[in-house]
Amino acid sequence: MSMPSESDPGPAVGVRDRAALLLGRLAGFASRRLRRGGGTALPGLLATSVAPDLIEALPDQLGHGVVAVTGTNGKTTTTHLLAAIVRGAGLRPLTNRSGANLERGLVSAYLAEADLRGRLAEASRRVGIFEIDEAALPALWPRLRPRAVVILNLFRDQLDRYGEVHSVGEAWSEMLRGSDSETIAVLNADDPSVAVLAEDTSGAVITFGVEDPEVALAAAEHAADARLCRCGEPFEYEAVYMGHVGRWRCRSGDRRRRPPTVAAERVELGAASSTFELVVGGERHAVTLPQAGLYSVYNALAAAAAAVALGLPLTVVVAALQDAAPAFGRQERLWVRNREVRIFLAKNPTGLNEVLRALTPQHAAAASELHLLMLLNDDIQDGRDVSWIYDADLEVLAGRVGSLICSGARADDLALRLTLAGVDPDAVVPDSRSAIDEALALTPAGSRLEVVATYTAMLDVRESLARAAGAAPYWESAPTEDVPTAGRSR
Repeated sequence: MSMPSESDPGPAVGVRDRAALLLGRLAGFASRRLRRGGGTALPGLLATSVAPDLIEALPDQLGHGVVAVTGTNGKTTTTHLLAAIVRGAGLRPLTNRSGANLERGLVSAYLAEADLRGRLAEASRRVGIFEIDEAALPALWPRLRPRAVVILNLFRDQLDRYGEVHSVGEAWSEMLRGSDSETIAVLNADDPSVAVLAEDTSGAVITFGVEDPEVALAAAEHAADARLCRCGEPFEYEAVYMGHVGRWRCRSGDRRRRPPTVAAERVELGAASSTFELVVGGERHAVTLPQAGLYSVYNALAAAAAAVALGLPLTVVVAALQDAAPAFGRQERLWVRNREVRIFLAKNPTGLNEVLRALTPQHAAAASELHLLMLLNDDIQDGRDVSWIYDADLEVLAGRVGSLICSGARADDLALRLTLAGVDPDAVVPDSRSAIDEALALTPAGSRLEVVATYTAMLDVRESLARAAGAAPYWESAPTEDVPTAGRSR
């Protein structure tokens, strides 16, 4: 990879691309000025309609290459954490921090920081860190030419859009088989659907996983999505951490989970934080994450493994992980009417199960005092089919809820599912703003309201709560200044 210098940031784009850049920049400005959003997708959509190959001018300008982050769950948080690590190492990330993860979102991130010649400032210090939709990545792969790809997991999600998990896995497999041997694959060792992709790449492989059977589930979840190995034999488990993720092996003996390159040992899961020992080779570092849940540990491991792929020091990794605030809507905390509000995104069975597990840690004596606002939508971005809520283990909430409001376009469906799980909602309020008012009224002053929402519902309720709390819109909620994240006060 040729690294641009500060004196020679690379060739400027042609006339057509410059027109696209100008159009995109104007669209972003207008979108923000008119409060129609943060310009996180529209600028890229318009710019690529004029110059379809605009994104291909990007990789050569990034002195430290592109890292692509994909998977069903955890893309935004992992990208957010990796960007914090990169800042802590003195580099400058270019990232789609808003979570717009199709081509238009990546181009919009580029437009926001490029000049009208298409050039990025301080190109030699730049790293592209892009979360990319799992179905969109194979087509973008040859155009982005990533230095590393992080594949987090593969769960059932939006069947009406993606199809079954096997089709996504097969597309990733074909992508890696045709990839450059210099691309580093960063894979989840505990997810057999992801770990097996190591067989498809000729490049280096770095794996991450949990090495602590104490945090395993008592039994396999109904939401498990990977049941058969490539050879057709079923998977067997020594320990299950979530869904089909755990210490696995194929019954035929052909494939099994291997010890990960980057591991978490001595994991402790609390109601508001998680601690673990980060182990890489002979190095061990204690890490305290300001996020709850085992899935948060996996996101941190993935970011750490990506940092290893980039050759960044582990001391910087640890400091950044411990200091990074949550990505918007992913355990983000806001104060509204003398109540703390914590927002969780849950958009598929495994994701919802992990949120519920984070909300009801085994040792928490006060779990029965949960105050909940749960929202279910069925927009395109959520998936039209909401039957997946019957595969989530909502029964764990029974006897642990102090108050519960159901909201969203499919509030009645959610309320029915909760009632069948032995959890009776206090009210069904489809309008999210009215639901917020009722949920806050039922939450005692000084207590915490937990908001659990599908994607579009999360964006909607987060906007209302942020306005009430005086917080920035989600597209402005991440740091953009070029300063180290590690050690900075929040």
